[in-house]
Amino acid sequence: MLMRTDPFRDLDRFAQQALGTRMRPAVMPMDAYREEDRFVVHFDLPGVDSSSIDLTVEKSVLTVAAERQWQPKEYQEVIASERPQGNFSRQLFLGEGLDTEHIEASYDNGVLTVRLPVADKAKPRKVEVTTGGDAKQIRATSAA
Repeated sequence: MLMRTDPFRDLDRFAQQALGTRMRPAVMPMDAYREEDRFVVHFDLPGVDSSSIDLTVEKSVLTVAAERQWQPKEYQEVIASERPQGNFSRQLFLGEGLDTEHIEASYDNGVLTVRLPVADKAKPRKVEVTTGGDAKQIRATSAA
């Protein structure tokens, strides 16, 4: 059986859920990295039903929204309820060099993975310089 002995424990728990802690942030934690010609972002969304995940792009802002709900049954007596419930959202500001028309997303084992391809115009390219007479010609070609 669990017993409460600290009258301020509930206040501490509320503050941690609202403000987060270093080990448990209030927003959805993420990892992001570049992999060849795309950026990959992983969002931790454990216990979230995939149908509640909403991914939108407006101009250069990617918004991830999700909902986690748990309602105890009438015959269940809640002893502890520490997992955050409700609506969660996070916004990422995207650089102009990303192709927002071809974003891919998948959800597996509580992790939302978003793949953002680098736009062709932002990919590195090699510049070839040639000379001929009095004028110089400069031509850009793809480095890939």
